[in-house]
Amino acid sequence: MVSTRAVVASELHTPLVELIRYTSSGLGKDVLAALAVARDREDPGTRAHATFSLMLENVSRARTQSAPICQDTGTLIFYVDHGPEVSPFAVEEAIHEAVREATRRTYLRPNTVHSISGENIGDNVGPGSPYIHLHPTREAGFRVRLMMKGGGCENVGAQYSLPEAKIGAGRDLDGVRRCIIDAVHKAQGYGCAPGTVGVGVGGDRVTSYIESKEQLFRSLEDSNPDPKLDALEKELTESLNGLKIGPMGWGGKTTILGVKIGHRARVPASFFVSISYMCWAYRKGELLRTADGWRIDGAPLTPAGAPAPSGFPLRVA
Repeated sequence: MVSTRAVVASELHTPLVELIRYTSSGLGKDVLAALAVARDREDPGTRAHATFSLMLENVSRARTQSAPICQDTGTLIFYVDHGPEVSPFAVEEAIHEAVREATRRTYLRPNTVHSISGENIGDNVGPGSPYIHLHPTREAGFRVRLMMKGGGCENVGAQYSLPEAKIGAGRDLDGVRRCIIDAVHKAQGYGCAPGTVGVGVGGDRVTSYIESKEQLFRSLEDSNPDPKLDALEKELTESLNGLKIGPMGWGGKTTILGVKIGHRARVPASFFVSISYMCWAYRKGELLRTADGWRIDGAPLTPAGAPAPSGFPLRVA
């Protein structure tokens, strides 16, 4: 059981800073495993093999130094599930202060600009930044999922309104399939391939895109609970790699690490297919408050400087 006593912003600060540090400076086990498989599929001495090797080396060095794995530390997207003992106002305050602190410590680059003036905001906290989605729960508990979405891969996202005659896409699963193939083909490595594709089917224009990003929180190793979508995900992962766009668009056997598809109810007049493309620097992390303390991606936060079981020094003050 998690304590039901009120949780204040100061208690959330250090775990949230650690979540940002962890997410910025490395990749999850599922992504690392997929990149290693992609490297091993390529012939030694090829540009594709060298590129995957450099990606993995980059992550290893970044983890050691707590440095960002990419100069674009991305749009910060927080999904928060919180029980009644956690004030949403305290969560918002704690996230903002954690982002400022992580920027001061250089876990994040000052990467956010004012859209009207063009000036750098300096601490990554501005209008709508970071994006925080709050989801209240009836039972006590606190979970934060963080995604860091780079600008390059965000630029090659796409939304389709079906039917779409140009690609022969009707209002069915084959039409969804055609949209995904078209979007990945158009990306041509510009989204820092190999990518992972999150897809939202249905909803309105906004919620369709939201669904596509939520799909990117799934593990690359999971299966879709819908048999039809599961089959489509697996088929597309194989067929898209047949495009041979390869890492960074330089050619190779792996263009996509995975395809994840979700759906939402829609009105009869609209049929949207929204695609969020995530680059190889697939940064996501989960912070969970348990009865035994804080955990990040399953590893406990430990006293300062002590290594966690994962080997990455998650720390508390």
